[in-house]
This record gives sequence, C-alpha cells and structure tokens, in this order.
Amino acid sequence: MISKFEMVAKTFKGLENVLAEELKQLGAGNVVAGNRMVSFTGDLAMLYKANIGCRTALRILKPIYKFYAQDADELYNAVKDFAWDDYMNPAQTFSIDATVFSENFRHSRFVTYRVKDAIADYFMEKCGKRPSIRLNNPDFVFDVHISDNQVTLSLDSSGESLHKRGYRVAQTEAPINEVLAAGIILLTGWHGETDFVDPMCGSGTFLIEAALIAANINPGIFRTNFAFERWPDFDHELFDEIYNDDSRERPFTHKIYGSDISPKAVDIALRNIKSAAVGKYIEVKSQPLQSIEVAPSDEGGVLVTNPPYGERIEVEDMEALYRSLGEKLKNVFKGYKAWVIGYNTDLLDTIGLKPSLKFPLYNGALECELREYVIFEGTYANFRKEGRSVKNEDFKGERKPAASARRNFEPTFKDGKGDKPRRMGWRQQDGNHRGKDDEKRRERKPRFQVEGKPKNALEEKLRKPYYERKREEENRRRQSSATDAGGENVRQQPEHNEARTNRIIKFRQPQLSAEKEQPIVHGRRNSWRRNDLPEAKENKENEKTE
Repeated sequence: MISKFEMVAKTFKGLENVLAEELKQLGAGNVVAGNRMVSFTGDLAMLYKANIGCRTALRILKPIYKFYAQDADELYNAVKDFAWDDYMNPAQTFSIDATVFSENFRHSRFVTYRVKDAIADYFMEKCGKRPSIRLNNPDFVFDVHISDNQVTLSLDSSGESLHKRGYRVAQTEAPINEVLAAGIILLTGWHGETDFVDPMCGSGTFLIEAALIAANINPGIFRTNFAFERWPDFDHELFDEIYNDDSRERPFTHKIYGSDISPKAVDIALRNIKSAAVGKYIEVKSQPLQSIEVAPSDEGGVLVTNPPYGERIEVEDMEALYRSLGEKLKNVFKGYKAWVIGYNTDLLDTIGLKPSLKFPLYNGALECELREYVIFEGTYANFRKEGRSVKNEDFKGERKPAASARRNFEPTFKDGKGDKPRRMGWRQQDGNHRGKDDEKRRERKPRFQVEGKPKNALEEKLRKPYYERKREEENRRRQSSATDAGGENVRQQPEHNEARTNRIIKFRQPQLSAEKEQPIVHGRRNSWRRNDLPEAKENKENEKTE
C-alpha cells in the first residue's frame, strides 16, 4: 500500500480556513482549502489523527477511484469495472452517500441507486452472492461526489458524522451543532487565554467545546467507533497509540461560565459536562440574562452565545431579549469581546451596538451571521487614543470570500479503460456552443413560437409579449379618460345601444332565486340588489300603501 495518499475533510461553509489550520497542526501535507472541504495528504496515522483530533471536520474521506461519466450508463459501467473485492466481500454491508453538482445527473438518489446496482452486480457475477445495504452502522460507507462529468468515489473513514462527539447524553430543543460551536470559538482566536462566558448556554455545547479547546483535549476520544476500524488494513496498535496519546494536552488556568433562564436546560448542561469530564473548568447556574449585574471577571474575556432565533425556540418578545443582550454587553461586560450568532439580522440590529465584524455562517439550513462586538469604556475616540483597535487580528475566517482552490482532477483508469474527458460548454469561433448533440441544438426551434397568421383579433393579441399587451392596455385606459376644466377625471360614457344591452343581459343572465334577488339593468351594466336592503324595503312599503 502507498504510504501517503490523498484525503478530503468535509466541513461547514465558512470554516474551511479553520479546518486547514487544524490539519497543518496535526502534520498534514499539501493542505488546500476548497468549498466546504479541505484536501490534504498523509499516511494511515494521519487518517486516524484527523478523525480523532479535528474539531471542525464533519467527515474524513479517502478517494479511491476517479473517472468521467456523461450519463447513468457510463457511471454504472465505470463503477462495475472497479476491483471492489480489494476492499470488501459479499458477506459485508455497505451504504452510499451521494453529492451531485451536474446537469447530467439531477438527482443524488438516482446516482445512489446506480452505484449500488453496479457494486451488487459486480459481486453477483464474480461470486454469485451480493452484499447487503445497511443504513445504520454498515461495514463500509462509500461517498460519491459528482461535479459536472467528474466522478470521485471515496471511502468514508468516519462513519457517523464527527459532530457526534459522544459526550452528549441529553439535549435541549434546538442545540447548536458541535462542529459549528467549535468552529465559532476557533474563529474568535480564543484558546483559553482568558475567561469564557455564555449567558444563554442551553445544553452547554459552547461551554464543553470551549473546555476541550482550552485544555487541548481531542474531541474524538468520546466516540465508541469509527468506520476505518472495519477496513482490511486497520492497524489496531497504531490507532491505540494515537488514541491514548495525551502529550498535546495543556493546563487551563481561567474559568468558563455559563447560565440559562431554564433550570431544565441547566440540568441538561450539567449532565453533558459531567459526561465530557470537564466539570473542573466550568461553572453553570440558572439565571436569566436580565438579572446579570456583574461580569465574572474584571480583566475582560470572551463572550460567545447563540440566542433563540424564533424558528424552533420562541420567546414572547424577541426584540426585548436582543435589546436586553445589548444593554448587558454595554453596561456589564466592559472589556470583553462578544460574539453573537443569529439568523434574523433585524433582531441582531436590535442589540443596538455597532459590530466590528460580520461573518456569514450556516447553522444547518439556516443562513446565519456571526457578529463581533468590542466592548469598551468611554468614547471611541479615547479608545483609539489609547492605541487600541476594534479590528480582530486573530480572526481565522475570510473577511472577503476568496475563490476556492481545487486540485486537478486526475482520473483513475483501470487496465487502460476509460475515455479522455470531453470538453463541454465552450464556444467556437462562430459563437456557437460545441458539445453533445450540437446539430440538434442548432436546429431546435424557440419554445412557444407559432407559425402562420393569427386567425382572429384575440389570437393576435395573445401572441404579443406580455409587456406589449400591458402597455396597450394602459394606453387604452388613458385614452378612455378625459380631464375637465376643474382638473377632475371624468369617465366618458359610451353611447347606449339597446340591442347590444339585450344580448349581454340574455347571455349573462344568472340562475338565481327570484324570491331573494332580482337583476336591475342600467345601460350596459348589470348590478344586483337584495330585497332586504333599505331601498328595497322602502319600495315594497310604497307599493303596499299604493
């Protein structure tokens, strides 16, 4: 086996630089940050270290097969040609996770089915037996990534997502993802140099991740298993050596403080803290945000919190909550750097403080924003005279998103099989696109183009574009109105045509109960008046008196 190979670490958008820095510190080579991923190289020990030590990685993938495919048949044939018996046998189980960004492959589930069929048919033809699919805890997890016509098939070394640390024994209604929480803390540049505060801690995710970062404890030591433990080349002794290595851990001399208005949330946080064995670093108490009058430390520190968004957790007055947060930051937490992640920017503006930094992040499917507030006493002018700045030099994220770098796609051809990539979508000198089915594309007629003359005025009108019909309608409306001497618009009444009126009445005569409603015709209009209206009642009374 090759001593070093390529690997890919998946992460959230916005945390790529943080993850790249983590991998460099672990000893990874050729680290390149991309879009929601970081590619790197290393050996088997690096694979184990990345799974155990990376705080901001969701999965660690090992690419094993790269090829080009233009359609489902090429995908099936290429996957079926691969030597799958080098990795698994028919008695083992597997699952497939597909990610697709291609015009040729629109549905990731369809890609999953075709890859599954190819692997099963490979073993059926060779061994007479096919492996089974298992969604929960399979022996092998294969990741399929398709970008345009480039297909990368990888082994998932993590199994379950790495955000599932293993220390969470209970949770509140909407806990923040552990990888996102660790990424936010690392984005601030905090590594345990000061106190850490979360005044709305919920189930304690920020508190636990901060303790693991401060003491430099590997986040993967709480997990019971990884997918690579079921690989044929799993080195048990090497893994035990890396798993039990605590030489990188360090002492933490400051404190981590958490509070929440809900006693139930505080109880859940204490249980999770105990499960993670970081209780000596953390203090938690039940206290509403509005009652906080004194900061835990006069020397300043870092405050990170995730207030309710109003999506899954609703508060009676969300604006009052965010307004209270701003007041406490300004009056209580002087000398602190506060970081707040939120989904609703209007609510974040309610805090009432000017953020020194805004950074986009995703919390699940919600597009959120991370804001930094530098809290200081006095005026900003005096703050600058002291030689201080609100700019955070330790911030690890990209202030302006840069173009993501990608490695060159090098297909893996087996026994010389496979075609060279075909160029798609580039233009020739005559300006026409060149690619698949060029002649058909040039001969194709525009949609909704109707040939021949219109049969009547209505068809002629409907053939016109919408904006032309709209303009003509507006012109007719202007022409039908005139302005008198006083400046008031007067509607020009059309000439009365008795025959036309009778036709309209005959055509539009509704079927109504004669006892309740009667049509009354005035010129060309049909209006309806109910018998129980005051005017109708007066008419009936006058008829009776007569």
